[in-house]
Amino acid sequence: MFSGKTEELIRRLKRAKIAKLKVEIFKPGVDTRYSEEDVVSHNATALHSIPVESANEILFYATDVDVIGIDEAQFLDDELPNVCEQLANQGVRVIIAGLDMDFMGNPFGPMPKLMAIAEDVTKVHAICVRCGSPAQFSHRTIAGDKLVVLGETESYEPLCRACYLKAREERQSLAAPLDNNQDGVNQNLDV
Repeated sequence: MFSGKTEELIRRLKRAKIAKLKVEIFKPGVDTRYSEEDVVSHNATALHSIPVESANEILFYATDVDVIGIDEAQFLDDELPNVCEQLANQGVRVIIAGLDMDFMGNPFGPMPKLMAIAEDVTKVHAICVRCGSPAQFSHRTIAGDKLVVLGETESYEPLCRACYLKAREERQSLAAPLDNNQDGVNQNLDV
């Protein structure tokens, strides 16, 4: 989150186009933050893409191409590693961008398996908004524990490990009074 993943994906795909390779880019249909169809980075660089609801749809569209790009891969289903391996075995170069961990710090969707079978993995990091160190965690700043919540700076902040652990501890201490509420009155806290 805010690390330049999509920007790097777009950069690599543009270079493939300069090399006169046939390129196609895909994104999960659920990701409509900046555009219904385009892959758009936080700094507004964009490429036209094909939104898909499942990884297998990529095989339908990925005919006669040299390079495939997939943005926000963590939102696609667990079939994505098999699809990518099938494409790679056919000689297609597959470039993927996605979050490796969810807001709870757990491996996210198909990303662990994709990283395991990848020939090359480049991890990019945002800058921790609290201390300026490299940030590898996406800390959710809004309430709720639904796994997929699309958002930007109003919902998430990039944090380093130390700041992430401190933020989790703060959130847990704020939630504790809710658990001990003896008078039956509902309380809402925005953390």
